[in-house]
Amino acid sequence: MSENVMEKIKSQVASNKILIYMKGTKDFPRCGFSAATVEVFKELGYPFETVDVLEDEEIREGIKRFTNWPTIPQVFINGKFIGGCDITRELYARGELQQMVKEAFETDSK
Repeated sequence: MSENVMEKIKSQVASNKILIYMKGTKDFPRCGFSAATVEVFKELGYPFETVDVLEDEEIREGIKRFTNWPTIPQVFINGKFIGGCDITRELYARGELQQMVKEAFETDSK
């Protein structure tokens, strides 16, 4: 695993208010967990970006090392790792995800 991959991930995370590392894209998810995660963010109505880990094996393995989290999808809000599909859906159900996203877009730091 090259340091360049870790730097690339770090840069991607820092450059996006909401970033999801997933299988497929937001328009064409390629697994149920990725699809469920994307649906939550589409319902929130804020812009978000995705990275298709199936397109780059180094990113796919690198993101797992970057977060020390073994599964995909992986969600970042305002540069902070939130978790995967289950955690995202739980936060959404409790109303906490909505607040995290709102706060991310209220700050001008990113």
